[in-house]
Amino acid sequence: MEHVKEVTGETFAAEVLKSDLPVLVDFWAPWCGPCRTVRPVVEAVAAKMAGRVRFASLNTDENMALAGTYAITAIPTLIVFVGGAEKDRIIGVLPGHELERRLATFAPAVTAAD
Repeated sequence: MEHVKEVTGETFAAEVLKSDLPVLVDFWAPWCGPCRTVRPVVEAVAAKMAGRVRFASLNTDENMALAGTYAITAIPTLIVFVGGAEKDRIIGVLPGHELERRLATFAPAVTAAD
């Protein structure tokens, strides 16, 4: 997870809400099978978009209050934050090219892969 930073309730504001770049946060839990499926997709996209979008991962089991704050009712949930505000929400698994396409909306200098 070289390009995906683990965040917690204590580090969320500094790492996500106050970021000068768009941030995709992967809300997950260790027991979640689909979360294990989406993790390599997020990691691959994070490597491609490094420097344009930040990527973070939040364990909902260990950060239940924050998961509640963002009304996480299903996992995996990916939320894109821009300027501290939620701009996009993806629930479930999607292909890497689709994730890149959606993120390109917030980082226009990056061209989504075909």
